[in-house]
Amino acid sequence: MKSILRFLFRLLTRLLFRVEVRGANTALNAQRLLIIANHESFLDGLLLSLYLPLDPVIVVHTSVLRSFFFRMLLSQVEILAVDSNNPMAMKKVIRLLESGRPVMIFPEGRITVTGNLMKVYEGPAFAAAKSGAAILPVRLHGTAWSYFSRLRKPFPRRLLPKITLTLLPLTHLPMPEAATAKLRRRKAGQALQRLMQEMLFATAPYENLYSSFCDAISLHGRQTRIIEDLKQIEYRYQDLLKMALVLTRLVERATPEVKPGDRIGLLLPNLAVTVALLLGLTARRRTPALLNYTAGREGMQAACTAATLTTVITSHAFVEQAKLSEKLAALQGVRLLYLEDLRETITLADKIWLLGYGLWQPRRFALPCQKDDPAVVLFTSGSEGTPKGVVLSHRALLANLAQIGAVVDFSPNDKILNALPIFHSFGLSVGALMPLLTGTPLFLYPSPLHYRVIPETAYDRACTVLFGTNTFLANYGKFAHPYDFFRMRFVIAGAEKLTENVRNLWFEKFGLRIMEGYGATETAPVLATNTPMAYRSGTVGQFLPGIDWKLEQVPGIEEGGMLQVQAPNLFSGYLKVDLPGQLQPPSCSAGAGWYETGDLVTVDDEGFVRIIGRVKRFAKVAGEMISLESVEKIAFAASPERLHAASSQPDANKGEALVLFTTDRQLNREQLLLTARNLGSPELAVPRKISHLEALPLLGTGKIDYVTLKQMAENL
Repeated sequence: MKSILRFLFRLLTRLLFRVEVRGANTALNAQRLLIIANHESFLDGLLLSLYLPLDPVIVVHTSVLRSFFFRMLLSQVEILAVDSNNPMAMKKVIRLLESGRPVMIFPEGRITVTGNLMKVYEGPAFAAAKSGAAILPVRLHGTAWSYFSRLRKPFPRRLLPKITLTLLPLTHLPMPEAATAKLRRRKAGQALQRLMQEMLFATAPYENLYSSFCDAISLHGRQTRIIEDLKQIEYRYQDLLKMALVLTRLVERATPEVKPGDRIGLLLPNLAVTVALLLGLTARRRTPALLNYTAGREGMQAACTAATLTTVITSHAFVEQAKLSEKLAALQGVRLLYLEDLRETITLADKIWLLGYGLWQPRRFALPCQKDDPAVVLFTSGSEGTPKGVVLSHRALLANLAQIGAVVDFSPNDKILNALPIFHSFGLSVGALMPLLTGTPLFLYPSPLHYRVIPETAYDRACTVLFGTNTFLANYGKFAHPYDFFRMRFVIAGAEKLTENVRNLWFEKFGLRIMEGYGATETAPVLATNTPMAYRSGTVGQFLPGIDWKLEQVPGIEEGGMLQVQAPNLFSGYLKVDLPGQLQPPSCSAGAGWYETGDLVTVDDEGFVRIIGRVKRFAKVAGEMISLESVEKIAFAASPERLHAASSQPDANKGEALVLFTTDRQLNREQLLLTARNLGSPELAVPRKISHLEALPLLGTGKIDYVTLKQMAENL
């Protein structure tokens, strides 16, 4: 009778939910087997018991059995009811594993209410390590959108969503080495959480930017309001789709010389139309090259030359407001195409095509595209020389978003405020694409420099997520009212080192921990980040899932090493001025396909990454390697309320001499020496030359302009 009911349940679920099992050929020949899975709905245990190629004992929480309906469903499988608060519960699991009986457990201990991975309990990890059982990770996808989940509006709900079960290769979790059983248990739990994050990333579905955009529309609904900008219009998914289709159609007609696979420049601010046009161009295999309008005439010309841009799309209104007319007029070999002029070319045929076909068959608008095809070209900030074009593929961008989604629970419950420019990798990937593809409402603000307006915007729009650099966050914190960030859940810092005084300011004034992350334009952009579940002050967090890394020893520097990475979110190569249009793939001493970040880091035994400094930001003073960041650390300790930056200049006697630029007119060498002694820093790290400035020069991305400071130092 039980076998007949199982057959009927399996047939019914396959018909209703179109259940698909992937990786069913995974070898399951282990004598002791622990099956772990993410927990999205009340259906999960039943589905796993029906579709796994074995018959495990399913561990469920005692509270589930209070419902008659679920007791009836689970009566078809063998269960073990446990209470997660009972310290003896895992002993029963260990005994089952040691007897050779397969066991299936949800390490989160509860059904997700965020749509993402929740807290992972240590018990299942310790049971696997203690018994020596092999672990079979299984990813459930789709059940969260059913009416059997705990998610509620604004999360999307479907009556009969498609469900997939993905079986990953078997793995083992060895017992960690530690002084006490409690510590071993904690480390085992951390390892299991990492394993589940890797599982979520490895099974994340994606193809290319435009198809992912279409997937988001299908999941969240055309009428869902998703983006608002300075025009104070809340654009729905359908509005963005309209803009993407029409504008791209007009651009194609106006630029017959730009063929599929070619690059086309975008010089536009943070507006919904910019994001829509970017997506539309990628659909037709035109690669948007996002120009930094703060880079100056020479920087913009270098970018156009490196990427062989012949056409740049911009806007009359933006050019006038940003006072770019003279810079653009000086560009050579570039044709400017204005959005206002394009809109005037819309015909009746375009409107009929849009309303009668394009809107209802958006996927047919796209040309065939591979994951490794170029998606965008971004340009490095030029903080260390001439800007380079960084070619990011669809795989790189979407892989990085999947990596972030595996460790941070952004969701439709949030509202993101992004003032970082879209030409910046952080502003584009995390600040614009991620909200759009995850259904998270987004407010795009055109400039991060409006220090009084942005906190007020966060308050007025009840934003829950804010991105910024150390410099920007310092000024937001300075000018904001203590209640401006009353709804804020995440404040995430990147692009430059987060200083202790900024971290303390936000904690004391707003009660918020800043989650510092780390990455580069070349890594699309995030490599590591702190999260609420894995946070350590003074570090940039742990590496994201799917990233392989090495540390290469640097002569003269004892602590840490040069970070080299290999990952699916790695860029395809550089476009440089000396070889215009020619893609130069990444390479370093670790081999082809690896990227050398140029950063010196240390990684502790729990995987937290601490940035020591950039190799290029060291000065050799009297034969000793001195980190310019250590010089800045002394200055910030002596004068925490002001801004400071260190550089160097040639010195006939010592090789190089240190120069400190500061906005504190009272700061002198005696104060720096006293602070250095208190910090235990060497006297060599205290500069003899101090230059007082009204403000430090900044790049458009918020980073300090060290090229300009280097020139100023050499001219002192």
